[in-house]
Amino acid sequence: MKFLLLAVDQNTPFNYFPVALQLAIAIGFVIVMMAATHLLGPKRKTHDKLANFESGIPSVGNARQPMAIKYFLVAILFVLFDVEVIFFYPYAVNFRELGKDGFYAVLLFVGFFFCGFFYIIKKKALEWED
Repeated sequence: MKFLLLAVDQNTPFNYFPVALQLAIAIGFVIVMMAATHLLGPKRKTHDKLANFESGIPSVGNARQPMAIKYFLVAILFVLFDVEVIFFYPYAVNFRELGKDGFYAVLLFVGFFFCGFFYIIKKKALEWED
């Protein structure tokens, strides 16, 4: 007895039906829960509930006060160097398989990393003026 194997097309729209169904259920659940909490929740609006809350500290001054650009520069540099350090993780995991070529590539990466760091120090980007 011969078995006839039919070639199954892997890219039919029906193959994505479970994903679409799960997405529809998730979106429906969110909509139902938001509507239910809005309709069934308490609606007592008092002056204290409508007041701004800032960690229990009374607000002082205008929130639109300009801040020093140094603060943002340090924050951006922190994110930049933090993301660069993340690239060391794959090397640390696979350093034996990468061998000497991987080691030289990491040395080159660290060299570029230090060039950027010394440029930042030379430009005095991390020094605060009062």
